[in-house]
Parts: sequence; C-alpha cells; structure tokens
Amino acid sequence: MAMRSYDLDVLRAAFPAWSLFSSDAGVFYATRRGVRLRNAQIDAGLHQTVSADDAATFVALLHDQCAGR
Repeated sequence: MAMRSYDLDVLRAAFPAWSLFSSDAGVFYATRRGVRLRNAQIDAGLHQTVSADDAATFVALLHDQCAGR
C-alpha cells in the first residue's frame, strides 16, 4: 500500500539530498539529487537509486545510504 502524499512529503523534508517518489503499485523510490557516485563509492555499497516495497524498509535504506555517504 502506498504512503499518503503528506507522509512522503515528511520523508522529502527528512532526506533533502534525495528525490523521493512512489509508483502506482506502491513501491517507494529515491535517487540522489545532483550527485553522481564514483565507482569506489558503489563498490563500498552506496547506490545512486534505492527502492523498497514498504515504508519501513525504504527509510532504513535511506538511513544506511546517508550514513555511508
């Protein structure tokens, strides 16, 4: 089930370095704003775009990605 739009807006405010959206199927996506990861960063586990089927997993992925910068 997709999050309500105001909940997604809260996440957008919490993760301003990411462009967040959800699909009609309820999948959550985030892609980095204005950042192109280097191969070394990708090798270290960072992702240009993340996705998840539920909000809790989505937020956890974003936190992990932000911690690894």
